[in-house]
Amino acid sequence: MKEFEVDKLKVKVYGSRREMGEEAGKEAAEYLRRLLAKQDEVWAVFAAAPSQNEFLDALCRAEGIDWNRVHALHMDEYVGLPADAPQGFGNFLRRAIFDKVPFGSVDYIGSEGDPEDLAARYDRILAAHHIDIVFMGIGENGHIAFNDPHVADFNDPLRIKRVDLDLKCRTQQVHDGCFEKLDDVPLYALTLTVPTLAAADRLFCIVPAATKADAVKATVEGPVGAACPATVMRLHKSATMYLDQDSSKLLK
Repeated sequence: MKEFEVDKLKVKVYGSRREMGEEAGKEAAEYLRRLLAKQDEVWAVFAAAPSQNEFLDALCRAEGIDWNRVHALHMDEYVGLPADAPQGFGNFLRRAIFDKVPFGSVDYIGSEGDPEDLAARYDRILAAHHIDIVFMGIGENGHIAFNDPHVADFNDPLRIKRVDLDLKCRTQQVHDGCFEKLDDVPLYALTLTVPTLAAADRLFCIVPAATKADAVKATVEGPVGAACPATVMRLHKSATMYLDQDSSKLLK
């Protein structure tokens, strides 16, 4: 494993995707145990993407976590998908972790109904609770959650908002095998904003695969700003990005 820092961001590079996921899961579990030892409950936000599979699997297998005191949120959801659509991010997380460990509560954004109503309901939840941890990835275009570069705002006044998805982001959903073709990918989504994610005390960012190599390079070596939303992690007091050999291959 190779480890270095850029600005405030810690970067850890592992020899394989599996090792990356296992080690990120172990470190996240240890952080959860420490947090639960000193406070009554923990609020955590989860990303839904195939890039998180190994990490979420490791976290589910971790021992000694009192999940009954952990409250789960997720960071984005498509607008207009049927509630039972397998591509729905809430449904992905239900399969990957939410149904596997006994959370104290799980709040879903929802994909059906008026997006403004869905956002308003989730905003009330976000306003009422401090987010302790965000478990996240980054997109091929450098997005975090669905804050694509053209809608990302490091000073966004909103906690959650409706956004349109750029072509690179929608194409990634096909690359990931979530949708068969581009026309099937929704045009809009609800997303937690950049300041909402960055306000968490701790960020764990898990980024495997060669398809993310350009975005990783931009995050680590490019200028900080909305052109690569993931660069906000370089301003965060406690953020770690976990990479494998493929995602880190373009770094100097």
